Amino acid sequence: MKVLVSNLGSTSFKYRLFRFDDGVEESIADGGYERVIDFGAVIEQCLEALREQGHLQSLEDLDAVGFKTVLGKDLSGCVEADDRVIAALEGFRDVAPAHNPAYAEAIRQFRRAAPGARLVALFETSFYRWMPEAAGIYAVPRSWHDAGIRRYGFHGASHKYIAERSAELLDRPDVADRVRRMYVDGPGNPPEKPLRVVSCHLGGSSSVTGIASGVAIGTSMGFSPQSGLPQNNRVGDLDAMAVPFAVKHLGIDVSEAERQLSKEGGLAGISGVSNDLRDIKAAATGGDARAALAIDAFVHGIRQWAGGFLWQMGGCDAVVFTAGIGENNPDIREAVCRGMEGVGLRLDPHANEEVRGGEGTISAADSPISALVIPTNEELVVARETHRFLEQSRIAG
Repeated sequence: MKVLVSNLGSTSFKYRLFRFDDGVEESIADGGYERVIDFGAVIEQCLEALREQGHLQSLEDLDAVGFKTVLGKDLSGCVEADDRVIAALEGFRDVAPAHNPAYAEAIRQFRRAAPGARLVALFETSFYRWMPEAAGIYAVPRSWHDAGIRRYGFHGASHKYIAERSAELLDRPDVADRVRRMYVDGPGNPPEKPLRVVSCHLGGSSSVTGIASGVAIGTSMGFSPQSGLPQNNRVGDLDAMAVPFAVKHLGIDVSEAERQLSKEGGLAGISGVSNDLRDIKAAATGGDARAALAIDAFVHGIRQWAGGFLWQMGGCDAVVFTAGIGENNPDIREAVCRGMEGVGLRLDPHANEEVRGGEGTISAADSPISALVIPTNEELVVARETHRFLEQSRIAG
């Protein structure tokens, strides 16, 4: 079986082709396009490139296309990417404007370009479907809640991969298998011996998720990707009264306030330098106090959420760093873990400095809490779940 995974932004299209054969899974091709204006054209180019490279003999050789859809109104899980999915994406297009319109359009275009392929959507919110109700509800009027305003959580494919891979590395095959089968069979009963993981996805957008024996118990992102930690240029957490205050005192309307919070906030807003942590670190090293403050605020947010999940789970067995910042910045990892010796987390400074972009353990050998670096693989999660979805559909009938 060949599964093409589509990863879209408002003006970007990235893809990876996977092959599943007799229990073997492998990535056989990938590519991408930036500054996309016409998704139909780049999808045609992608399929043509895969044919020219010999990865697809014809379009009939493509079994499925999996989409890492972000947020659907009244819809989550791993489902057929049909009109119901398009309607769910359109229903929340204003909440996720950088992604939902692009995914809805891509689904339409793949229907036309590859009519024989099954289209499957894996929503980023899927990993949080079993999160405790108290962790997802906001203290808003009931009518707001009924309209769909709640904490959904994002980066679900990444945190699911971390849940499974960290269980493997910590010699907990029971938990790894639970995560592996979760979207098909549900989480089932928790194992007798818990595995408590704090997963830190730190990149252009960032989130921290508490994972108890493979199941999310809470996450820093909420109703939209705007919330939680300071993002690259998105605000993160903000008091609800800040927007009407800014509208009144800065003489702007709500649309302009939304634009500024989405484009000029986050690390870029604090530092005044850039939305790229590499540029901010360079400025901080050169003595820029605002750049240094941006880094401190980022670390503060990570520690605040991580500490909350440690408390919620009654302890922690592992802290995992993933995504571009988490995988490649030993200084950020050290700052996040600093002073945690009293609760059982001790880094190995040499190991922490050595692990950049690869998988490894960065905690000391005698540390009761493990600290791990695990490169995420969101596309693999989408491909696996698409494959499982099609297998279940075949068995059902």
